[in-house]
Amino acid sequence: MIFSCEKAVLLPAISTASKAVSTKSTIPALEGILIEANESLLLTGYNLETGIQTICPALVEQPGTTVVNARLFGEILRRLPDDIVSFKMEGDLIHISCQASHFQINSISPDDFPELPAVEQLHMLSIPEGTLKSMISETLFATSRDESKPIHTGSLFEVEENQLTLVAVDGYRLAIRREQVEIQGGETSFSFVVPGPALSEVEKIASDGENPVIISQGSRHVTFQIGDTTLLSRRLEGEFLNYKQAILNKHPITIIADAKTLLQSVDRVSLIINEKLKSPLRCTFGENSLFLKTATAIGVASDTCSVEGNGGGLEIGFNNRFLLDVLKAVPAETVRLKLNTNVSPCLILPEAEEDDHFLYMVLPVRLKAGT
Repeated sequence: MIFSCEKAVLLPAISTASKAVSTKSTIPALEGILIEANESLLLTGYNLETGIQTICPALVEQPGTTVVNARLFGEILRRLPDDIVSFKMEGDLIHISCQASHFQINSISPDDFPELPAVEQLHMLSIPEGTLKSMISETLFATSRDESKPIHTGSLFEVEENQLTLVAVDGYRLAIRREQVEIQGGETSFSFVVPGPALSEVEKIASDGENPVIISQGSRHVTFQIGDTTLLSRRLEGEFLNYKQAILNKHPITIIADAKTLLQSVDRVSLIINEKLKSPLRCTFGENSLFLKTATAIGVASDTCSVEGNGGGLEIGFNNRFLLDVLKAVPAETVRLKLNTNVSPCLILPEAEEDDHFLYMVLPVRLKAGT
């Protein structure tokens, strides 16, 4: 195998494929990238759960296939001059050259590299890259880290007619984003759950542009086709939370707030909270005002945020980090807070009643007298 390629083209492709490479494995091939050289390069990383394939243009003089250690190859490329990189296989040795720099490293047999599963494409949908990227970034934080309930370590993709609903939940908060999508044949209503780590990589690969991402659901896997790159992930199986039932509670109190102003107030009073000194964020909703207070061994912090609406003096406690995560993710300048009692969840929605393109739910924490 002999090929050459611009470093500026090859390095990003290697970095993309490396996102699915195992960092430590008893199988050396899983720590490597499969390179298949024909008319162009097909680069594959696969850790048995997530696989990434990307096409890289190159001048291929002699076709071939090999596996190279991803970390080492990436570090070599990063340190080479910004010029044409030449790659040549001689037996089990790989020669990498660029200007006066030359490396000779051992290859890994491609026979040891596991084959990616085939996805039969039971359902397909199309969505702009930038839209999918924002939907993931605005919900992924709410996926669970608790492996005892694996289904909630991923996000639910629920398609009904031409609307995609993305749902993440971790037992303390719920994040929902909705957007219109294009269904490509087959049924118009279906759902599947994608692991959080795979979605994190999709978010990194996708740009802010309008090019379509093709999402294909198989019986056990799902693929995301993003330009010249395809990410394959296993699906999570199990019973996902009935999120529609979870948000049915009555919320008679409505508060309108500027999201940035509220975020800044919560951030300020959170300064005296840390991992060792945890304390609930005490929120008191009055008439057109929200009083926030925290108290730890360091001291006491308070702030008042102007809002619209009357909370009737409702006092409710929140985990400050959970509230901060939501306010950082919310895709609107102004939000509507729906409240009921001090033990009922708080809903954060778009200001307009008819707008349902996002919804966040944060569960309260119990307050102790004097905190």
